[in-house]
Amino acid sequence: MREFDYMEMRVPAKTQYVGVARLAISGLANRVGFSYDDIEDVKIAASEAITNAIQHAYADKEDGEVVIGCALYKDKMEIMVADYGRSFKFEEVKEKVGPYHEEEDVQFIREGGLGLYLIESLMDEVKVLNDNGVTVFMTKFVSREQVNDHAETISF
Repeated sequence: MREFDYMEMRVPAKTQYVGVARLAISGLANRVGFSYDDIEDVKIAASEAITNAIQHAYADKEDGEVVIGCALYKDKMEIMVADYGRSFKFEEVKEKVGPYHEEEDVQFIREGGLGLYLIESLMDEVKVLNDNGVTVFMTKFVSREQVNDHAETISF
């Protein structure tokens, strides 16, 4: 049995779909048991990654897609945002992503790196894969002492 639940969504590379993805991610973060503040952090970080993909990866194309994969564990949530529009083989992609280093020339850092800086400040781990597009891999851990005993959680 897999130790996590996985959900993937594909959204058109249009800004009006950022809110749709953000709402879905918010609901998933709530299921894992994050505090209100942590849910807000996850929403902002995911929105930033999705918006960056829309604005930069598909500047010339109208028909691009952004793929968002969310893995839900008992104690964390992992989110991948890819701007090349392909579905994830989640475990395979997860093995490929590496830690982000400020000196790397990554396409994701197209406007001075402020988006990535914001994501890094809100999430516990951030990794980037620059291979046929950019994949941003973000992890947020649940601090269990913050979780209400009555919060809805995932059962495995």
